[in-house]
Amino acid sequence: MTILKTYARLWADDLDQALPLLEELTGEQPHLRTAFEEIALAAIGNFLVIAGPAEERARYAHASATVVVDDLSALQATLKRADATITTPETAGPTGRFLYARHADGVEIEYVEWTPELVRRIIRP
Repeated sequence: MTILKTYARLWADDLDQALPLLEELTGEQPHLRTAFEEIALAAIGNFLVIAGPAEERARYAHASATVVVDDLSALQATLKRADATITTPETAGPTGRFLYARHADGVEIEYVEWTPELVRRIIRP
């Protein structure tokens, strides 16, 4: 199992309002934009902007980062050996499969295995 990319999470009320400053700071355009339930997401540089109503964003605020891995099944075996707790079981989402895990030290992370198309387009262009 390999970590392909790590995103710092940023929380915003409005995605379109948040992106111009990040575009200027990173010198990049968003390389991923999608929606999940009531939330709009954009990845730009090493940031994942999570936007939408505060009550909806709060459902995802327990994780401190989003980490893209190449093999979610192998990750789960690693987490189990490290006494981590899966807090949100493996679920299908717009970018692939994901889960949330709390490490033994209390840190909680969202882990995502992107679709092969996203890996080819963003990680290995």
